[in-house]
Amino acid sequence: ESLSPKSPEILKYNPVHKKLPIFLHNGKPVVESLVIVEYIDETWTSGSSILPADPLGKSNARFWAKFIDDKLMPAIMNIRRYQGEEQVKAIDEVVELFKLLENELKGKKFFGGDTIGLVDITANFIALWLGIHQEIMGIQVVSKEKLPIFCKWIDEYLNSSIIKQSLPSRDELSAVLLSYHKSL
Repeated sequence: ESLSPKSPEILKYNPVHKKLPIFLHNGKPVVESLVIVEYIDETWTSGSSILPADPLGKSNARFWAKFIDDKLMPAIMNIRRYQGEEQVKAIDEVVELFKLLENELKGKKFFGGDTIGLVDITANFIALWLGIHQEIMGIQVVSKEKLPIFCKWIDEYLNSSIIKQSLPSRDELSAVLLSYHKSL
């Protein structure tokens, strides 16, 4: 899709936010990443659900997914806006947010327990994208020294067979992200 200028399809199927992602099912749009993921989970029920069965587990998963989207992701994106001491402060803020998330992982392989769930899917960008962004920008936000539990989750997540089948290769993603960074 063309994002600049926005394609007619984006404007037609997401007239409120006018952005991607947009998932079309039977000609009807579903928008926003978390909404799309839950829609898919509820529509195709043949496999395991990405949400726990109990209401408290579901609400906790939704809370942490929203935390990643609304708090952690914007804080990570802010890092590239700063240089020097301001960037160090921004990185420290992100590390503190990661520590909150890491605490949620204690004693678990994935946020969903032994299986990948909604929070893991929401944190997908961190597992692969963040490492590439760190390399391109020459900074270190996530490290085994600062966030050992989270780094273990990254390894487990990226080495999961279903994730290996789904994600683009690191080289493909690196090329796209390098092009994006050069355009800033």
